[in-house]
Order: sequence, then structure tokens, then C-alpha cells
Amino acid sequence: MKFTKEHLETYHRDGYVVVRNFFSKQEVDLLYNIAIGDEIMNKKSYDRTDASGLKTKLALWYSLDESLYSKFARSERIVLGVEQILGGPAGHYHSKLMQKEPRTGGAWEWHQDYGYWYKNNGFLFPDMLSVLTALTQATKENGCLQMIRGSHRLGRVEHGFSGEQVGADMEKVNEALKIMPLDYLEMEPGDTAFFHCNTLHASAANLSDKSRWSIITAYNLVSNKPYKDIHASSHTPIQPFTGDLLTEKTVSISDDADFLIK
Repeated sequence: MKFTKEHLETYHRDGYVVVRNFFSKQEVDLLYNIAIGDEIMNKKSYDRTDASGLKTKLALWYSLDESLYSKFARSERIVLGVEQILGGPAGHYHSKLMQKEPRTGGAWEWHQDYGYWYKNNGFLFPDMLSVLTALTQATKENGCLQMIRGSHRLGRVEHGFSGEQVGADMEKVNEALKIMPLDYLEMEPGDTAFFHCNTLHASAANLSDKSRWSIITAYNLVSNKPYKDIHASSHTPIQPFTGDLLTEKTVSISDDADFLIK
């Protein structure tokens, strides 16, 4: 599956686009089965508490290595799509393994990714986006991603704390919801969403009996070098991975992959 001109047009109009079957079920099953038994990933994961006290588990790292996680992030099919969107060479800002467990996985409050990245990480321009690939089925019942379609055109809105998370100004969110559609991104394993750093998004708690796991990578135009919290990969052009994920040696993630520690 390739990122097409039609996908690009949808992305710029709506602030996001979902590409179905972007990765095969075999590819995501391989990554998921590695992730659920990965001792390093489990050790480096931490909880984020939502406004109601429920917790979502995640691991976040900055450095690319020879692990299958990094080969997903460097996958040529993703990188070419990202560079079409950004209009230039892309750097890897960070990757996250999101682990929203049954009945306990918390919500993610309404926010823009750029709300964090501008204020806390020193990126001056919103030449950034995230790419999420579903490792398990994502439904309304288990807290799939929600997007306010077209909200990237609002620009950056103010953010404050909601629980342990940084959330967008709810006055702006509620006004946006009056005039813009709310979309639920129900996804099958292998479906991939590309979304603008200013698109307002959220997810509900997982009160179902099924896990919702995904891998999300944030990309940055390499000329958009941050002035603080600098990680070299964010302004270094990615060397795309062109191999077959299914035949690659399954190297575990490095213990020193520059994880975010909470």
C-alpha cells in the first residue's frame, strides 16, 4: 500500500487521513507479539493518569536502533508519505508504544500534539505530524482515537493540565465541536492514521474486555530544529528502511534507546 495524492489531499483538508491495510496483519502481529513480551519495553513503560484517575500505559523513546520498532518508524512507506506531507526531509522526533489495557486503560483528554511540542520542547513551527498504526483492533468500545475534522486550521490553542495530562482549552474544543465533525477512528490491525500536530484529538477510556495497542511515531521537518529538549534524530534526515519486516532479524529494542523516564 502506498500513500497517494488522494491521501495527501484528504490530510490537508481534514487534518488527518486513515490508510487502510497500510501494514499487513502479519507485520503488525509480529510487532505486537514481540512487544507484549518485551522486558525492556515493559521496564521503560510508565502510566499517565486521566482526569478520572484511570491510567494508560506507554513507553516513549527518541533514538532509532536496529529493533523492529525502529524499522517500522523508518519504513519507506511511512517516510515517503510523511515527506509528501511536510514537503521536505523528515526527522524522527519520538516513537511511543501505547498500551490501553482492558477495563483499566484511561482516556486521553482533548489536545493538540503541538500544544506540548511548542511550549515544552521548543519547536517553533508546526511542521510536524504523528503516524499511528493499530496493533490491535480499535473501536469505540475500547477507546479508539477521536478527531475533530478540520481542527488543524484553528492553529495552536492554549493548553493546561488535566490529571497528569496536558489538555486543550475546553472552551475552544467545545466551540470547535459545534461547527466541525467529530470522527471516531475505528481501525483494524495494520490500518494507519497520519494526523497534523494541530488536529484536536482524544480517546475515551477502555472499559471493554479487549486491549487497544498501537505504535505512534512523531515526525518533524528537519529544518524545524527545536531550541530546547534537543534530540539529534528530530533534525536528522531518516534513512528509510526498504526491507521486508517479516524476514528481518527480530532485534529487541536497546536498553539505552533514549527512553523518556517518568
